[in-house]
Amino acid sequence: MATELGGATLEQAKQKYFKVHKRLFDGLEDIDKNLYDIVLIDCPPNFNIVTKNAIVASDYILIPAKPDYLSTMGIDYLRRSLNELINNFNEFAKLGSEDEVEKTIKPEILGVIFTMVQFYNNRPISTIRPFIAQTKKLGIPVFESYIRENKTMFADAPQYGIPVVLLGNQQGTYRQVVSEIEEFVTEFEKKLKL
Repeated sequence: MATELGGATLEQAKQKYFKVHKRLFDGLEDIDKNLYDIVLIDCPPNFNIVTKNAIVASDYILIPAKPDYLSTMGIDYLRRSLNELINNFNEFAKLGSEDEVEKTIKPEILGVIFTMVQFYNNRPISTIRPFIAQTKKLGIPVFESYIRENKTMFADAPQYGIPVVLLGNQQGTYRQVVSEIEEFVTEFEKKLKL
């Protein structure tokens, strides 16, 4: 898709930008809306053309992040890049036909869900709490739920080909992780008003 960007004139480049960035949006428009309550699109942790296509096609953006220095710095970068993408896309949409002008976008950040969280006494450990607080100070919504780190459990899930919550082990840490995922899903559904 990146090779399709550009053009001989600024006008052509803007029209190609618009067409390339709305490919997934157009594809989702063709799906029968009665078949699905929600569509989740997983993206790589960078701001490439694939991620931009997913953002253009989305109503909401969920940001999974590890509570550490680099990840939390990336959240503010993502917000700035997101705003720039929305502004550019909507500006370029105005150059198209009346149909395309109606397809401006306004995805909003639903929130940050902190993952790979280490706990002590049922709280995130003290070294990561400042990163969670820093993210909240950015004015970006942060989910109250956290997903704890458990390398063994999450590493084993792909080999069985089923989600972690369906692995069937009801012991200690496994039960805690499943409970945290359930809490997050409940909070997620409330934010979406499902």
